[in-house]
Amino acid sequence: MLLLGGILLAVFVVPWPWGIATVIGGGLLDIGESLVLLRWSKRRRSPVGAEALVGQRAVVSSSSPLQVRVAGELWEARSDERLRDGDEVVVRVVDGLTLEVSRQSRAPR
Repeated sequence: MLLLGGILLAVFVVPWPWGIATVIGGGLLDIGESLVLLRWSKRRRSPVGAEALVGQRAVVSSSSPLQVRVAGELWEARSDERLRDGDEVVVRVVDGLTLEVSRQSRAPR
């Protein structure tokens, strides 16, 4: 409704040749803005699926077999380190349906 009102004002209020130029210029500006925003929104893919788990923190639920709870889900895991129930770990790699995890590094005090 506002677009139609703007077009009518540009055609009937603005003097003759400038009204048409205003409508065309506004249309080109709108198309250019849409193209820029579309290109901007596609610059990076959103992480989805199991790959989105990389870098997430998890908690060890069971140490034998190793299972971790990450993002509310229970996953099978493997680690080079010995882990106990309740340890906090970070997901490093997703290999099929198994997560490779490592102990979360602690910041020095």
